[in-house]
Amino acid sequence: MPVQLLKIIKGKSETSLPSHLQKEDLKHLQEGFDHTNKYFQGIVILSYPLTKLGDGTDFFKVVLQDLDNSCSRINSINILIYGKMAEDCAKVIHNGDTCLVAGFKLKKSPTAKEDGRHGCHLEVSEEAGSAIYVREYSVVFYILVLSVAPKYVYTPLNHLKDGTIVNLYGIVKFFKPPYVSKGTDYCSVVTLVDPSNVKLTCTLFNGNLDSLPKIYKVGDIVRFHRIKIREYNGQMQGITSAGFASLTFDGTVGAPVVPRTSSKVYTFMDEEQKTIEELRIWAASNLSISGPAAKLSDVQPMLFFDLTCQLIGKAKVDGSSFLLKVWDGTKCPYPTWKVPVEARDLEGEKVVLHQLRNLAVDILVYDNHVQLAKSLKIGSFLRIYSIHTKQASADNEDVSHIEFHLHGGTCYGRGIGVLPESNPDIKELKAFLESVDLADSQRMESMSSLEFDDTFNSVTDFESHLERCQQLSVTVLTDHQDLSNTELKTILNSTAPRQYRIRAKLRTYKPQKLYQSIKLHCSKCNSLQEVPDGDKFDFILRGSVNTAPNPELHNTSWYDSVMWTTRDQKQRKIAIHFVKHDEMLQQPEDTLLMIEGGTLKEVWKLTKRFKCVIPVRSTEDDLELLDLSAPFLLQGNIKYYGCKQCSTPKPVRSLSSIAAEQQPSWEPAEIAQALGIELLQYVFVMRFTLVDGTGALNAYLFDYEKFFQIPASEILTNNFLQQKMQMTMNTLCPPGRKLDDLPWLECFIKSYNVRDEMKHQVYYQIFDTTVAEDVV
Repeated sequence: MPVQLLKIIKGKSETSLPSHLQKEDLKHLQEGFDHTNKYFQGIVILSYPLTKLGDGTDFFKVVLQDLDNSCSRINSINILIYGKMAEDCAKVIHNGDTCLVAGFKLKKSPTAKEDGRHGCHLEVSEEAGSAIYVREYSVVFYILVLSVAPKYVYTPLNHLKDGTIVNLYGIVKFFKPPYVSKGTDYCSVVTLVDPSNVKLTCTLFNGNLDSLPKIYKVGDIVRFHRIKIREYNGQMQGITSAGFASLTFDGTVGAPVVPRTSSKVYTFMDEEQKTIEELRIWAASNLSISGPAAKLSDVQPMLFFDLTCQLIGKAKVDGSSFLLKVWDGTKCPYPTWKVPVEARDLEGEKVVLHQLRNLAVDILVYDNHVQLAKSLKIGSFLRIYSIHTKQASADNEDVSHIEFHLHGGTCYGRGIGVLPESNPDIKELKAFLESVDLADSQRMESMSSLEFDDTFNSVTDFESHLERCQQLSVTVLTDHQDLSNTELKTILNSTAPRQYRIRAKLRTYKPQKLYQSIKLHCSKCNSLQEVPDGDKFDFILRGSVNTAPNPELHNTSWYDSVMWTTRDQKQRKIAIHFVKHDEMLQQPEDTLLMIEGGTLKEVWKLTKRFKCVIPVRSTEDDLELLDLSAPFLLQGNIKYYGCKQCSTPKPVRSLSSIAAEQQPSWEPAEIAQALGIELLQYVFVMRFTLVDGTGALNAYLFDYEKFFQIPASEILTNNFLQQKMQMTMNTLCPPGRKLDDLPWLECFIKSYNVRDEMKHQVYYQIFDTTVAEDVV
């Protein structure tokens, strides 16, 4: 009962306050302090009319004066009340009433200087679990409890209208676990369906992770209050609005109807239980809710699956990846990869890690998942969504092994969820884990997989490797052997431009997160830009769906076309154009195709089978490329981009000249030239701080593939190459080592001038140098 009127008998309230609440003085209301179990009491000296905010949310404002500090210069504070609670309070609160406010949020007041009140204000709402007790003195001794249990109206998904704020029920068809958005909020994406067979995708933001819906699997049922509906590209979408609140229920028929929510106060009527049961029954017969969940004993190579497990260990690997050691009581049928980390960096109980060494697997999580992975508590139960199993082998191994990866981004619902021990799946998992015979697992140790270390079999091997590197140069010069070594001090005192041969040590380097060293370079305008993320490509592809394929452009002299309509509600039209050679279609591994109306998932599927894929859209006269913010070409796992400034895109029919060649190679540079695209090249850009005892200078590495002997174009999509690069940098600049213990680098650098109107600077760049074979 968030709003309650109290009866006063002989100066005392007949209804007592909750025992956990303690009174807070006005002077102690400060940001940064915990006010969870506190209440503020004051007399109403001013109230404003009930109004509505721009998004339709009810709003009511009152001013309370602290009677205990009435003589203070500042003795009053603004109370801002939102939603249904605002409407109810406006009916019962009057000037002179005494109010007790609990469960409030303390925020900085933007009007403090103008109104002379407290520097903060209190925000309350039903969704925040707030409560307001109103004390009236009256000659009529009645107890009146205003029960805030309003009759909510729920809108079916097929009746949603643009610009409205509604309440609704839906069944989860797809979801992305909460992740940190580009701002400071957490974001979650959920796609809902209901018996109207209409789909609604909702994008939910909140600064508090616990305030987002607690969705654990496809088939869960959610109740959303006050979600805003907007139309985008002909489809209705849901977004959070002020006062948004949610409840989540297990969608399994017969499961207890227990809502999941972080709110302390919410309404749930008896008739709503019937709604949950009806949705469960409908979903069981109309919705495929058997997700790709698997046990470790079921995994196969090249599989994407969800895993429910317990965390027993974790460790930082590098700036862009993090290790999670988990188990589910079953044993993977394949040898598994053990991520090489220092023992001192591994968190977890050593005894448990040793006991479960044959049952636990290492999962490497990347990029946006790292922050959440770091915060996980050892022993917690997890559901990790869309884990990727890869089969690989080290150069010195005859037997392949399985690797477990949670790739960056949120496509296909990738993410990590923490499940409470009250969850039915976790209760079942805990019972199973307690029944596992660990002794039997350890007896099988001799038959278990060999532990894999990418480069070194032990820390001792790595130490001895570094000792050898201290005596020898870890780099090789590829030219200019006639040059002799020059001290850094001499170079710093010399004019530019010049070329030098040096022998120095790498004291530090930037960026420390090696994936951030990959840039896109235009050789024509010499510009550098960041590599776009996959979400941007996905957004552009979704936008292109609005342009329907033009049938008049199908089946030309140089390509054959096929088109079909998807069977989902959108009835999306997809067209694929297969380029011919000598009027014949080629084998898939030699074929270039163009796709219209495809999703990101569909495009990636095509790249696994065909040599080249080009996303296009129809115009009146020809096919054309998409926005150059998207890749104009995909080959395997590599996306090729064009420079927006230097490119002059030509119609796609320009490719017919390559198709007419005797043996079309379909090389990216050739395709780019035909299409009028200035091809951007993937390049490593790093800054090395080099020292030799006489001085120190910063030298830039600008390299496509020669220095690391790794193509920059492949590093972002190949985890093995990323690990190889990290191990290389750990050899060149071993973490935690003193300067005297660092290995020597022998390399060429060149100095050059950079001038503008204000200043002149000399820069240095590494060239004609590569990492030694025994290092990589």
